[in-house]
Amino acid sequence: MTLKATTKKAFFITGTDTNVGKTLVAAGLLVAAKNKGLTTAALKPVAAGCEKTDEGLRNSDALLLQSVITQPLAYEQINPYALEAAIAPHIAAQQEKRSLSVDRLSGFCRGVLSSADFTLLEGAGGWRVPLNARETLADLAKNLQLPVIIVVGVRLGCINHALLTFEAIVRDGLPVAGWVANCVDPDMPVLQENIDSLRARLPIPCLGVVPFLADQSPAVVANYFDETEVQKIFE
Repeated sequence: MTLKATTKKAFFITGTDTNVGKTLVAAGLLVAAKNKGLTTAALKPVAAGCEKTDEGLRNSDALLLQSVITQPLAYEQINPYALEAAIAPHIAAQQEKRSLSVDRLSGFCRGVLSSADFTLLEGAGGWRVPLNARETLADLAKNLQLPVIIVVGVRLGCINHALLTFEAIVRDGLPVAGWVANCVDPDMPVLQENIDSLRARLPIPCLGVVPFLADQSPAVVANYFDETEVQKIFE
């Protein structure tokens, strides 16, 4: 079914930790939205761990997002702060003598956030990743007043990490639109019991369960979302 967007929707994607598959899940959601006929855009405003290219520093996560969106955004619009070292962004910025702030990042983001029917802004790491001595990426989501989608990396410890992340977002005054289980450990014991425990304890919709995949392409990931629940965030 093709959707006709009545209002432009934008969400902040956070994870329960680093390396939980935020970008892959975000790209899958963007593909699913495109498949419904929606225009899409994406932001990865701060990316640490970039490679030098002839065109400048480039981050693989930001490039993946750029590859699946419908809007013709320049790389610098998607990822205005590309930092070379694969370390905490505020430390990488200090090493490069650059300054990260919520106000500046918000300015970069606002134009893109209104450019498509469905837009995702992906954070870096988890909810409380610092930008500077006073601000975190959570403050960016708060400043832009974006509802949040949590990517839960399903591995040992995920229940505690998911509940703490959810509680922190709610305490910060933002709505949580849903969560996605991304199975990052191929040998996770009692996998289904962990997912059932998350469903029972998180009072928000589960948008999908992505199994551990050999083919980690956004088009494949898009098949694992709950169509009924995802359609609610598209409309």
